[in-house]
Amino acid sequence: MNALAKKERLAAETVNDPRWAAIVARDPEADGKFYYTVKTTGVYCRPSCAARLARPENVGFYPTREEAEKAGFRPCKRCRPDRSSLVEQYAARITQACRIIEELGSAPSLDALAKQVGMSAYHFHRIFKQITGLTPRQYAAALREKRIRDELGRGRGRGSAVTDAIFDAGYNSNSRFYEKSNKILGMTPSSYRAGGTKAEIRFAIGECSLGSILVAQSDRGICAILLGDDPDKLVRDLQDSFPRANLIGGDANFEQLVARVVGFIEAPGIGLELPLDVRGTAFQQRVWQALREIPVGQTTSYTEIARRIGSPAAVRAVAQACATNKLAIAIPCHRVVRNDGALAGYRWGVERKRMLLEKETVIPARELQA
Repeated sequence: MNALAKKERLAAETVNDPRWAAIVARDPEADGKFYYTVKTTGVYCRPSCAARLARPENVGFYPTREEAEKAGFRPCKRCRPDRSSLVEQYAARITQACRIIEELGSAPSLDALAKQVGMSAYHFHRIFKQITGLTPRQYAAALREKRIRDELGRGRGRGSAVTDAIFDAGYNSNSRFYEKSNKILGMTPSSYRAGGTKAEIRFAIGECSLGSILVAQSDRGICAILLGDDPDKLVRDLQDSFPRANLIGGDANFEQLVARVVGFIEAPGIGLELPLDVRGTAFQQRVWQALREIPVGQTTSYTEIARRIGSPAAVRAVAQACATNKLAIAIPCHRVVRNDGALAGYRWGVERKRMLLEKETVIPARELQA
């Protein structure tokens, strides 16, 4: 085998290795899982290294940095693979900051919080967001939102006052909470405390090329679009989400809404301009908004979404937010794929994900020909 053929073979082997995709994407989630070496420079790097991408025929893979060094490679001076990552270095300090916020029930000033964990304010803010996916202020807000849900939930059936729950959760005034109550709870606090007893949710079930589909609507907008094979299971899933809500079967007018959603599934190019009742944490809201900005017919990776929302280290949290999405197709989590393009992880099944993407890649092409 001549030198050119050997180089081409080595390049092909590297490009076909899934680890190469992580290097191309500079995926921080791959750090620590393996290290790659560059023959021409004699260094080894983390997968997330920001250095110029090496030619694939010059790249090798090692499971540990000790093995890379034993093979004669030295650590890259840019990504410092022989040192702990930023996440590892500062995890304990960020954990300490989170505990401080949790104990106080609110976030102290940025300067004060950074000083308590021994970091500069700027550096602390950047690392906190990188590790948690939220700023300290957003973390405190998300913590209060969780507490109000827990406090109101504990009050169910015991007559616990809504006002007590609001103050116990760390809000300084009723008015401040009520300004955001619908966004946080999806309904009034008293309705949430009663398990959604006073909430009316209309729903109907239809059929489409993906199987059964359930569409539910609150007074704020579409609150659920569920896909599956068993209509009864879809209804049970809706009941689990709103255990004491008044679920009302849709009439003819509502079934037209379901038909509109089905029409969007079959022809994504028509768009789906409907009001949505989106409920989630501050981080989930940011992820879901980023998903809605992915154009029809295109895909992106979990890593890229994490970067778009300003939290490049929160790839797993992004994947979890996608998995908890209750608004199939309206919040298009099916357009998010792995770094290597593989269709992995979809709440309603990978095959449905494949079918949705196929529909979206075919229809835009037809429209361009029209």
